[in-house]
Amino acid sequence: MAITDGLATLAQVKTNLDLTDSVDDTMLELCIESASRQIEQFTERIFTQVSATRIYTPRDSYVVETDDIYSITHLKTSTAADGVFDETWAASDRQTEPLNGIAGGIASPITSIRAVGDYLFPISGGEATVQIAGTFGWAAIPTAITQACILQSSRYYKRADSPMGVAGFDAMGVVRLSRIDPDIATLIEPFCKIRMA
Repeated sequence: MAITDGLATLAQVKTNLDLTDSVDDTMLELCIESASRQIEQFTERIFTQVSATRIYTPRDSYVVETDDIYSITHLKTSTAADGVFDETWAASDRQTEPLNGIAGGIASPITSIRAVGDYLFPISGGEATVQIAGTFGWAAIPTAITQACILQSSRYYKRADSPMGVAGFDAMGVVRLSRIDPDIATLIEPFCKIRMA
């Protein structure tokens, strides 16, 4: 099995587990794939890059919230809200945010666009009136996200050693696995997408 858009590599996880053979590579790749998708679902972000054209509904006439965007090829709006994107915005008509590409002290992709020039975003009963083409995702996978993927992949791999969620026994009795590892939560929580109310 090949890893698709993994947030960590097979070599990184094998080093973490101190594995040198390739006996369990298929299982490890499955663990990495699963951990990568879980982290993306938890944070509501895609950290790898993809070129695409997507449509959005503006929050108001001045701001549209987007998926994570690395670079914008074009932004168009549908003046009649009829699915025909007939107005192309110049770079001077829009301000990308977060400003300076930093949010909470973390280098971040574009997550919203503010109208600052000749146009406003058309509002029409919740219709998607904004079209953005470009590269979506992050400039690079953040180190903390890679570390979280390594830890979660390793945890999935070792899960076979803890049947029924029992990690072992101590003086107090059964030791059970927690739902989410606190170290993994600490690594990924700063990257969780914040939704505007």
